[in-house]
Amino acid sequence: MKKLFLIAVLFAAFVCNAQKKTNGTIYIEHPAIAVVENMTKAFVAGDVQKLATYLSDDFRSYNGVSGKITDKGDDKAAYLQMAKAWHDQLDYYSITPWGEAYPDALEYKKDNDKNVIWVLSWDKLKGVHKATGVKVEMPLHRSFVVDKDNKIKMAIDYMDSNVITEIRQSYSDRTNGTIYNHHEYINTVKKMVYALENKDYAKSYSFYADDARFFSLGDFSKNGISLEEQKAMDKKILEKFEISSIDIVGYPDYLHYELGDGRTVLSWWNFNLIRKSDKKTIVFPIHLSDEFNKDGKITSETAYYDSKLLD
Repeated sequence: MKKLFLIAVLFAAFVCNAQKKTNGTIYIEHPAIAVVENMTKAFVAGDVQKLATYLSDDFRSYNGVSGKITDKGDDKAAYLQMAKAWHDQLDYYSITPWGEAYPDALEYKKDNDKNVIWVLSWDKLKGVHKATGVKVEMPLHRSFVVDKDNKIKMAIDYMDSNVITEIRQSYSDRTNGTIYNHHEYINTVKKMVYALENKDYAKSYSFYADDARFFSLGDFSKNGISLEEQKAMDKKILEKFEISSIDIVGYPDYLHYELGDGRTVLSWWNFNLIRKSDKKTIVFPIHLSDEFNKDGKITSETAYYDSKLLD
């Protein structure tokens, strides 16, 4: 039995070793990396003449996320034109390593009769589109093939195409839903606020969904607080202040968004308060942004106000 066990262990070790086979070398420093880094500097600077010196005459570039199997890529002239377009269309333009990432140079053994080097980089592309104001800040992964003459033969870019789509769409005006100045959801917000004015707290809270979340500019966490937590907060405030009246400012708007089918009521109010400790009257302006579900319940409320007025 001991002999069989030893044979099994040796066989397992042999199998594990047999599964490993090197196929080249990875370099952290290599002339090909320097070529790519210098090319990137020329690319960002929009210096197409200098950029051209780093590219081979038969250079091709590819969109790594295009999904087109038959994609033949772009030639050298198109790549130079693209570089100029990025430079001309972006303010604050930069391509820098992502975090602690650094480029690698890969020299493969198998199927590498032309002695090319692959350079892989993980970068961050940043800028602001001059015409539309779209902020560009996204990961950019690039793969380059550098030939034995230290010329870049191929570039493959992997980036978020949604940013490009947003830029293109931002050139055209388009509507995104309808704004109402009278609507059932507006009526709901009014009923909620005026129930609070009349100390009918049960009715006021009844207009919220059970899982509603409450937010306040600078006061709450990004996850907000629950309905029960909001009730407790209101109770503490009402122990110190009395609501003498609430006045609507202007008129509420209901925004029904086409994108995402969002439903938001924006309203502006002056809460007229009396501080119980010294009977001081305080006008407390507040802006509410209430989001609704399809059942007409408030699912999220963001309140904007100056909390120092309650000190």
